[in-house]
Amino acid sequence: NPEGREVGATIGLMQSMLALLRDHEVTHIAAATDSVIRSFRNELFDGYKTGEGVEEELMSQFPLAEEALRALGITVWPMIEYEADDALAAAAKFFGDDFDRIVIASPDKDLCQCVDGMHVQTLNRRKQEFFDHDAVVAKFGVPPAAIPDYLALVGDAADGIPGIPGWGPKTSSILLARHGSLEAIPDDPLDWDVAVRGAERLADSLRGRRDDASLYKLLATLVTDVDLETTLDDLAWQGVPYETFTELCDELGAEHLKSRPHRWTE
Repeated sequence: NPEGREVGATIGLMQSMLALLRDHEVTHIAAATDSVIRSFRNELFDGYKTGEGVEEELMSQFPLAEEALRALGITVWPMIEYEADDALAAAAKFFGDDFDRIVIASPDKDLCQCVDGMHVQTLNRRKQEFFDHDAVVAKFGVPPAAIPDYLALVGDAADGIPGIPGWGPKTSSILLARHGSLEAIPDDPLDWDVAVRGAERLADSLRGRRDDASLYKLLATLVTDVDLETTLDDLAWQGVPYETFTELCDELGAEHLKSRPHRWTE
């Protein structure tokens, strides 16, 4: 910005949100943020993701990004004990009966556990890919409810979940599709009822790490009872507050954004 502060990521976020808000199907909206990187999951597992490795130029913009979202008239859920994904999962459940369609705009695999038929979907905006129930099954080989089990076995590098050695996507999806959950996968591979290459080795790997697998599943399971202190009216997008938005644009040195909003509240 004019004072030399790095604000590029915030400007990019605002551009992205302004484009999203132009979609006539967007009637209600909120954004969840990891106000701090660490959460209760770090107390459960030392290897869970932290802010380590995040560049200071980016980390320093987190509070500014929340300010920018509010300046667009968007309700913000800044998470501290929980994570942003928990807030999104809780909102999808709590407001599920209030909408014909809920879209969670995130490419994160763990959010696919929130998918409910075609009613609750996830969206990778960059690729413009929607994931309903059938799309989740097509991509991962398991239904949405089994995504935590899948991630516990396969691992999730983005969250620091290592998974169970030897258990890749194909093996995990085959056995979860057959048995429903990682707890229900028999210790004896003769009871698996499906053909899997290296079954004895895989069974031995899981037998020796059942406790680890249970912990990884807990880490991958999103919390849906987070108190968001938000009403349905809070989510209704009314437009961009003119004075707040334009003042922020001046602060960011983003004069070009002032003409982007298509609806103002004041």
